[in-house]
Order: sequence, then C-alpha cells, then structure tokens
Amino acid sequence: MVEDVVNPAGEHSGQFGALGLHLADPRVEASVLGVLDRVETELRASVTSADPLVTEAARHLMEAGGKRFRPLLVALGAQFGDPDATHVVPAAVVMELTHLATLYHDDVMDEAAVRRGAPSANSRWANSVAILVGDFLFARAADIAADLGPEAVRLQARTFARLVHGQIAETVGPRDTDPVAHYLHVIAEKTGSLIATSARFGGMFGGASAAHIEALAGYGEIIGVAFQLSDDLLDIASESVQSGKTPGTDLREGVPTLPVLYAMAGDDADAASVRLREILATGPLVDDALHAEALTLLRESPALKRARETVRSYAEEARARLTPLPEGPPRRALESLCDYIADRTS
Repeated sequence: MVEDVVNPAGEHSGQFGALGLHLADPRVEASVLGVLDRVETELRASVTSADPLVTEAARHLMEAGGKRFRPLLVALGAQFGDPDATHVVPAAVVMELTHLATLYHDDVMDEAAVRRGAPSANSRWANSVAILVGDFLFARAADIAADLGPEAVRLQARTFARLVHGQIAETVGPRDTDPVAHYLHVIAEKTGSLIATSARFGGMFGGASAAHIEALAGYGEIIGVAFQLSDDLLDIASESVQSGKTPGTDLREGVPTLPVLYAMAGDDADAASVRLREILATGPLVDDALHAEALTLLRESPALKRARETVRSYAEEARARLTPLPEGPPRRALESLCDYIADRTS
C-alpha cells in the first residue's frame, strides 16, 4: 500500500486520510489503489541507476513518503475513461518524478535541512549532488514521457517551464506587483500547474472526452492552489502538527504566506492589528516571545478570517470546474477534496 495516502489501520473506510478523499465506491477505490500500487513499483524501478550513489540519492525522498497527490489525481482522472489503460500508470510516474525533482532543487534553494522528516538530500550529500539528482529525475520523467507520445512530452515540458517561472518569481519577489497577487501567481505556477497536468494526464490516457479532460485540468489547477493555501492557514491556526510541521514555522522563517500578506497589507486601526503589523515588519521571528505574540495575534486577526474566505472561494471554484463531468463516484471523490479543504481551515 502507499503510505500517507492509504490509512494503514483501515480506519474510516473509503477515506484517503491524509488528503480527506472519500471513495465510497469499492470498485473505484480498488481501481485507484491498484494504480497507486503499480506507480510505487514503477517509481522504484525508474530511479535506479548504474551508479549506486545516484540510485541511493534518487530514492532518498521517494522512500521518505509523501502523499502521492499527483499520481492520485492521474488515477482519479482516468476514472472518467478507462482506468486500466496502458499509459495511465506511466503518466502518473512522470508526474511524481517531476514533483520529486522539484523538491531536490527547492531544498537547495531554501537551504533546507529536513524534508519529510528525514535529512534533506543537500544536507546529506551536499548541494551539487542534490541539484544533479534533481536533474536526473527530470531526465527520467522526460524519458518515460517520450513513450507516451509527443503530446505528453510537450505538456510535461510546458509544465516544467511553468514550475521554473514560478520559482523565479518567488526568488525575485513581487517587485512592482501586488504582493498578494504575486503570491497567488507563484502558487499557481509552482503547485497548481503540476496538479493540473496530473489530472489532465489521467483523463487523456484514460481516454476521456476532450471536454472532460479540460474540466479535470481546470479542477486540478484550482484544487492545487487551494491545498497550498490551506496549508498556509494550518501553519498558523492549528494547535497541533496537523500541517506536517510545527505551527508557526513559516512565521519563524519569515515566509510570507497568505494570512501574513493580508495582515501586512491591512489598514485596520485597532491596537492588535497595528501591533501585528509592527511585529511582522521586523522579518523572520526567531525570538520566541515575539513569535508567540505574533502567532496569537494572527489567530485572532481579520487577516486570518480573510484568508479562510479566500481558501473557501478556491475550493468552491474547484467544485464548479467539475460541472461538465458526469455524476458518479469519481466526481464525488473529487468533490470530497473540496469539502475537506473548506472544513480543514474553518
């Protein structure tokens, strides 16, 4: 079974716990799980190299876990055609390899020490090895995509280009643009683009109609942005490690997520809002007392309420993108992700 997607204890039957996905139909659930199991096998094979070091480093993050959200979207998209079609599993592997490659590069740029609870590749093997392993994974993804046909190669390349543009935009900052609009653009490029292509690949290689493929891609882009934004809120609002990291981590590191951007751009004149803006203007909150004060103020701020409304609006837009798809268990599964995002941040 695929860790972090399937609940190994079998609790909440029909639910992919880490993602809030409900698959009420046993046949659909069995089909999706079958795809994900085969993806896991193919992933291990695809990152094998003649050089043992490359194999070890390339498997490092893959074996550390992950939600496999992109392969899941491929598997669900294929439900609107033939989920057993030959190219569905390789398409999902292409998407996950592309995603994994970006993580190696991101960790180098962020100077991250940990990824998925394990030492990051750059901290274990140095930056140069991590960068080259990321390149190797991109190359493997392109190699597999070549077997899927020229349209798959083109889409994967264009998605890769969007990922790069998003990373560049994040690196250089908003410049003369609105910081909130800039941030939403970065998320769409860095996160939404790959999830959109994953859903598109599922429909394409499952043999869905053109209208259904476009609906899936539109849904994928918006749900990808919604998930990232909801993680932003959980980093502030959760009292636990619900977001997968210690609450307030982004705040401590000076990462300007949506609630922080709304707070800094706000003009509320109450003492709490003014004080919050003063603290946030100082940059990364490494001082424990300031960090705790800012976290408390943010949790009670109009900015967090506004950010919740933004997340709900994205979740509802994602649901609206599903309208062209036929009613049935696959569509209801995709709708359950919208419900989950709205509920987890309320």
